Parts: sequence; structure tokens; C-alpha cells
Amino acid sequence: MLSRKGLIPEDYLLTRLAEDVQQPIFKTKTRKARFVAKNGTCNVAHTNIREQGRFLLDVFTTLVDLKWLHTLIIFTMSFLCTWLLFAMAWWLIAFAHGDLDEKDDDFVPCVTDIHSFSSAFLFSIEVQVTIGFGGRMVTEECLSAIVVLIIQNIVGLLINAIMLGCIFMKTAQANRRAETLIFSKHGVISIRNNKLCFMIRLGDLRKSMIISATVRMQVVMRSTTPEGEVIPLDQIDIHMDNPVGTNGIFLVAPLIICHVINKESPLYDLSPVDLQNNDIEVIVVLEGVVETTGITTQARTSYLSEEILWGQRFVPTITEEEGTYAVDYSKFGNTVRVPTPSCSAKKLDEAGGTSWLKLHEQATPRTSARKRRLSMRMKQRSISPLA
Repeated sequence: MLSRKGLIPEDYLLTRLAEDVQQPIFKTKTRKARFVAKNGTCNVAHTNIREQGRFLLDVFTTLVDLKWLHTLIIFTMSFLCTWLLFAMAWWLIAFAHGDLDEKDDDFVPCVTDIHSFSSAFLFSIEVQVTIGFGGRMVTEECLSAIVVLIIQNIVGLLINAIMLGCIFMKTAQANRRAETLIFSKHGVISIRNNKLCFMIRLGDLRKSMIISATVRMQVVMRSTTPEGEVIPLDQIDIHMDNPVGTNGIFLVAPLIICHVINKESPLYDLSPVDLQNNDIEVIVVLEGVVETTGITTQARTSYLSEEILWGQRFVPTITEEEGTYAVDYSKFGNTVRVPTPSCSAKKLDEAGGTSWLKLHEQATPRTSARKRRLSMRMKQRSISPLA
């Protein structure tokens, strides 16, 4: 209703619907700090950096990475400082040549109409910004004035190029495009194609596509090597099930990204209980080229143990309406419970896989039905003599 009345933009509403889906809340123990936040920011603080001068070697990137307030302050101060610096140079030239004193009509100054530091400051602004009001100008009398004029023009062009380029890069940063790339709030584990799989859903709210989109997954967990070395943040790549053989995707409508939990997967030994007791974090990275700008963008998110739902599956969001496919983003993060073995993929493979599980499930109801029929017969026999 709010979106129809125009009170809330539709893009914002769709994003909130995709993220704020009500899901079961797991009560788990206090876990370690998150490595990647849900919005994609990395929760890493760099401390005790001794070589701070390395940031000045790449001034442009440093300016782009600064906050908007700091960038605007540097932008303003760079112009004010150069105007004041060259205003002092113009005032010194006028003072040395005697332009500040009252002269007769035959006297030719270095710069006309400079009588004080204020007039020198105004002339400095006119030179650097190339305004030229016509009252002040450089004459042929002083070579030093011509040299300062050339230097100030070059310095002004450099400042304009650097600062305008910095502001353009800040406004056209790739992470702005990533705001409309959404991920499901929860990941799920269930049976798909007779295999136990970990799945997440991602989508793009804009009509402009992400070209050459690729998806990568990593599991971040604490591990110990055979030599006893403790790795606090061990990043393990996990492969995804893609018929093409690569991680490339065609992100026109929301897609379900699937990872088959096999022997090479770090989730192979985890059961539902182990998953909730272990501190693991699955990181999903989506990379691609923005179709409209050609800039490479990257969207990230992560799933903790309590954000992975065992035995659930995503509901469909695409329907065909009047010859077109419609996507209902209100169902983007919705899941339904499906029959899933409550054991690890390793134990499931040792037991014979999902085929053995189906046979076992089919045999179990028959056995229970036979027991019920036998019990009913025994009750009838016990009651009939009394009748």
C-alpha cells in the first residue's frame, strides 16, 4: 500500500521484502565475530600499520576511499590554499614592482588594478578559475608575472582534473550497483536431484543486466593442520553445480545457486546438530560487469550456522502471466519444509544414498500398517467372546 501511494520507493520495498522474511529462530551459543556482514562489508580492522606513507603513494585511491565529508573538505581546502598561495605571489610581484604606490598615468604595472592583498586574491581567483572580469590583467612589463600566470594555470588544471575525477569515481562506484543485487536471508540444505545440497537464492532488481556474472562460494572456519598450526580464518573454496561447467550465470530472474555436498565439500561431515554447534560461515561473492557503465561490480553476503535451514527448500517466485514471466519478490526468501535426512552427507553415502532412504521410507509404512491390522484383529478376538 505504501509503495502504491508513492511514500516508499518500490526498489526499497522489494529489498526489504527480500531480506525481512520471517524464518525460524535458532537459539545458539555466542559465536565469534562475523567475517563478512550481510550487506557485504568485511568485518576486518587493520591495526598497527607502521608504514602509513604508502597511502600517499596512491593519492587518487586514498581520496576515493575517504568519506564524503573528508573529500569535500579536501576539495574546498585545495582551492582555497592555492588561491591564497598565488594571491601572495601576485601581491609580492606588485609590491616589488611598486604597483601598490600611487603612480602617474605613464606608469605600466605588472598587473593592473592591484592595490592591496584583497585585489591580489581576487585576481588569483580570476586566473585559476578563468573568469576574467576585465578590470585586472597581466601586462608585458614583468616576466615574473607571466611565469606565475603559467604556473597557476597548470596547477589549477591539475587540481580540477584530480578532484573532479575523484568525485566522479565516488559517485560511480561499483558498490552502488550492488545495492540492487539481493541475496536470500537464509541458506537451505535439502535433497535436490537425489543429492544433499546447500542452496541460496540471488536476484537482480534492475532491468539492466550484469554481464559475465560469476558466483563463488567459500567456507570460513577455524581449522588445525596436521602439524598443529591453528588457522583462525581458513578460507576453503566450494564448488557449485552448474551444467555449463563454469560459475557463469544468466541473471535475468532470481536463481537458486546450488552446491552439492560431496566428499570434496567442507560440509560433508556435518549433520544438523554439528552445523549448529560449529562456528562456520559460508561467504557468497557475485561478480560481473555493469551493462550500462562497463564497470566491474561485486556483491557479497554470508551465512552463519544459524542462518542455514536444514530440510527446507525455496518456493517458486516465477509465474507466466499473459505471455510474460512475472517475478514475485515477496516470495524471494520464503522456504517450505521438505523431507530431508537428518544425518550428514557422509553417513547418507555410507547408508546407500537417497535411493536406499526412499526404499526404507516405503517399507516403513507397510510394516506399521501390518502391525496396526494385527493389533486390530487381536482386539476383535478378545472382545468377541464377551459379546
